[in-house]
Amino acid sequence: MPEPATADALLPLSSAVFHILLALAEEDRHGYAITQDIAARTGGGVRLGPGTLYRSIQRMLEQGLLIETRQRPPLDDPRRRYYRITPFGRAVARAEARRLNDLVKLARAQGLAPARA
Repeated sequence: MPEPATADALLPLSSAVFHILLALAEEDRHGYAITQDIAARTGGGVRLGPGTLYRSIQRMLEQGLLIETRQRPPLDDPRRRYYRITPFGRAVARAEARRLNDLVKLARAQGLAPARA
């Protein structure tokens, strides 16, 4: 699938896709490490099953949000596949964060979200 012209063309992102992008923002990870990072960041509130995780990753690879990298830690299991966020993936994650921030501002203006501390 060719890369969309703009990051906004992929919005809104599913929760799973946004969480995967956040998990890969700091470092390359394999699938299980992605799910562990998401669970840790959300205090266990979000748990991606293998089907959701790998279907999402496959779609993200096709969209150009991620690449599979051959770099891996020494002595790591060679069956593991590591993923890296692309510059386009970062742009999409930033666009989604802006979109979510704008929604929170609207909710705040309507008294539906707490005022900033």
